[in-house]
Amino acid sequence: MKRVIIFFLSLFFLASYQLSAQNIQNNPEANHANKFEQLGTILPTPNEYRTASGSPGPKYWQQKADYNIKCSLDEKKQHLTGTETITYFNQSPDPLYYLWMQLDENQHSNTKNSGYEYESTLPRSMDDGDLKRIEANKKDNGFGFNITRLVDASGKPMKYTVNKTMMRIDLDKPLQPGQKITYTLDWNYNLVNRKEQGGRGGYEYFPEDGNYLFTVTQWYPRMCVYSDFQGWQNHQFSGRAEFALTFGDFHVEMTVPADHVVCATGECQNYKSVLTPAQFKRWEQAQSSTEPMEIVTLDEAKAAEKKKSNTTKTYIFEAKNVRDFAWGSSRKFVWDAMPVDIEGRKVMAMSFYGKEAYGLYRPFSTKVVAHTIRTYSHFTIPYPYPVAQSVEASNGMEYPMICFNYGRTESDGSYSENIKNGMIGVIIHEVGHNFFPMIINSDERQWTWMDEGLNTFVQYLTEALWDNNFPSKRGPASTIVSYMKLPKDELEPIMTNSDNINAFGPNAYAKPATGLNILRETIMGRETFDYAFRSYCRKWAFKHPTPADFFRSMEDASGEDLDWFWRGWFYGTDPCDISIDTVRFAIADLNSEVDKPKVRRQQLPEPSLNDFIDISQIRNREDKNIEFETDRDTTLRDFYWHYDKNPSMRDTSHFEVVIPARYEQLTKELKKEFSSKYAYELTLSNKGGLVMPVIIEWTYKDGSKEVDRIPAQIWRKNEKTITKAFIKDKEVASIQLDPFKETADIDESNNGWHTIPQPSKFKTFKQKLKMEKGKGLDINPMNYKGRS
Repeated sequence: MKRVIIFFLSLFFLASYQLSAQNIQNNPEANHANKFEQLGTILPTPNEYRTASGSPGPKYWQQKADYNIKCSLDEKKQHLTGTETITYFNQSPDPLYYLWMQLDENQHSNTKNSGYEYESTLPRSMDDGDLKRIEANKKDNGFGFNITRLVDASGKPMKYTVNKTMMRIDLDKPLQPGQKITYTLDWNYNLVNRKEQGGRGGYEYFPEDGNYLFTVTQWYPRMCVYSDFQGWQNHQFSGRAEFALTFGDFHVEMTVPADHVVCATGECQNYKSVLTPAQFKRWEQAQSSTEPMEIVTLDEAKAAEKKKSNTTKTYIFEAKNVRDFAWGSSRKFVWDAMPVDIEGRKVMAMSFYGKEAYGLYRPFSTKVVAHTIRTYSHFTIPYPYPVAQSVEASNGMEYPMICFNYGRTESDGSYSENIKNGMIGVIIHEVGHNFFPMIINSDERQWTWMDEGLNTFVQYLTEALWDNNFPSKRGPASTIVSYMKLPKDELEPIMTNSDNINAFGPNAYAKPATGLNILRETIMGRETFDYAFRSYCRKWAFKHPTPADFFRSMEDASGEDLDWFWRGWFYGTDPCDISIDTVRFAIADLNSEVDKPKVRRQQLPEPSLNDFIDISQIRNREDKNIEFETDRDTTLRDFYWHYDKNPSMRDTSHFEVVIPARYEQLTKELKKEFSSKYAYELTLSNKGGLVMPVIIEWTYKDGSKEVDRIPAQIWRKNEKTITKAFIKDKEVASIQLDPFKETADIDESNNGWHTIPQPSKFKTFKQKLKMEKGKGLDINPMNYKGRS
């Protein structure tokens, strides 16, 4: 009895200790011991499948699914018919009693879809017209999969159940570990008009020439992922959160109109029989071309548009070790290609586009593809596939070895700078998805940021190496400030399930990308970060990583404890707002007195390039080992490159400056300790709540500058207020926090002492317009003849 009492008392004290430890770690009233606590049980416990180092464990496993698909495209009816044979390998330690498949095309059906989006978009008040539309919507709109046959390898029908966008196949007997099963299903469905119904795949119709451009994506029943960390990933497809998919090998035969050109995941096995002799000869020549070479020319595409074939032909493609397969088909396609060397391997970079995009895609697209896979290969792993393709389809979506993008010119062939840069950015982004999540295969249905955020980060690095002045919209810390300024109830942690995110772009793309850039430039340093990031990519290539694997791997390979950063930036919503509260100082002259606060007028200095670019651009410019793509290949310099190179936009008018009385003079006794030195004591407060490194720029009275960088751990003992002393050899004229806008500080008005306020964005914009008008520049790109 005594032992029993002692046992229960031990449990009581253990529980009390754990509860009190939890309270200490999460005590909002404390000024320390919160933000720097380890994530601990927030992360899943390491095991033999996933280790504490963020690596696949000794017993890591994943499933495999091979596909043999034959399909036929009926252009006139916009209808697709297919039959597929799947061989599924159970490499898990578990017996499987059923299999789950994804029927994404059901999302277009009003009777088979997940229903989540429809229910959330009912009008708040309904009139007779709304009621009629709702009533009409109850009738089958004709979209979604029609499963006509499902049989096993012997031809025996298999039992299945369709639940919205998911299908469960019930097995007669359990599929044991190490076993495989082969089965065949036939299906068909009507393709949707992407411009009308929306969605990632379907067709676009061109009424001016009566032709179609098909983007066939999420088009076949696909195996769900069965994993060690969640079992079957069979969450319904609502239209937003994307995909979790199993690796495998594909053999796909696509029968299309005979004058169509097909682009697809993998390598074509029968170009010689589907291309004309002239086109096949160009394909062979393109294998060693140094510039993009047209395989199907613009004239050939225009001719095909006018005379539509009534016969068909079959393209055969194969792809090894991919998680998905997508394709495009149209007689409108121009096709160009060139080889790219990736660490001694030849990869064919290719583009497909209609005449509407010729003025942009012909000079840029394939070269952007080549630049992207070279740059991503440097920062992650060498690109392992034989091709990488960009298809202009007036959208943006990614699949293995192929992606669909936008970028059309005006009818006269002209284009705006925004359209050109947007096209370059989206091609980089979608081609970059080959790495995240096509190779480093995270679960998009659960964690959008693991593919979109990581990919947007490397996209930013790639854009910066295309042109150091590329106007990246995501990546630099300053670009996330407007989002971080929002009220707390409008923000959500990055670690939010994909379908629950409100601000999808800022939360899933921009904030994680910015966080990684802050780690690289401000917290860890480029060399340390790059090694750790490559290590993560190498470990998890062709596998299924989770957020914990990423967090642990980055720490294990870098020797940095980053739990405080993951806690604040990924699990929290606090912004960065560090304020200079007081400045106390002593100078060499023991009898000197502090100037009284006064109003003075001062003219801003002449602008420098640092006024307009972020810390990454500054370091890229200073790195002699970096060669930007627009410098390496000057054919990429169009009118806009020459016109808008480094304009001086700083307004040099006079500003009235109030020097705040936020300082005190140190005592003469303290002054004596510093002799001929200058001592400064700064008190800073963390008004935003997010701990960040403190970056201080000192401007001395002789005009020189110095920057001190203090790690975030300075907040460890007091997360709200810190005081730190500095000894300088020269007298300080002004102090500025975060001078290069590295930490996403949401309030710059409290970052300076004796500093001159920055002009507003509106004032800067007016100054730029004034300067441009004064130069008398012709901004019509069609009139550009190569001026320098």
